[in-house]
Amino acid sequence: MVKSNNKFDQAVADARRASDKREQGYREQALKIYPHICGRCCREFDRKNLHELTVHHRDHNHDNNPSDGSNWELLCLYCHDNEHQRQTEAEQGYTTSGNKKSKDNSATFNPFADLKSLLNKKD
Repeated sequence: MVKSNNKFDQAVADARRASDKREQGYREQALKIYPHICGRCCREFDRKNLHELTVHHRDHNHDNNPSDGSNWELLCLYCHDNEHQRQTEAEQGYTTSGNKKSKDNSATFNPFADLKSLLNKKD
């Protein structure tokens, strides 16, 4: 059991190292190409907080790293998280308002449907 755990730990460590190495390469390139400003909220970064500026892959493919930077944009941590959350919700079929897409885009739940009977209920 310990041996298989060791193999798993080694595989995870190798994957993390490879990811860090790959990220370091395109991150450094993107930081040379683009100004140190978040592409969404326009927050500016200096050397003190540059670690909070991330590289977002526009097509969401982390292996697509053209040297001209056409698949990258610099986003702060918050905007980057928001972008990935929006992508996840879009893949799950949610609209920008947070509602599940339906054929007629109308609400299917009415939280006040039984309110009158609840208010008239005598204890």
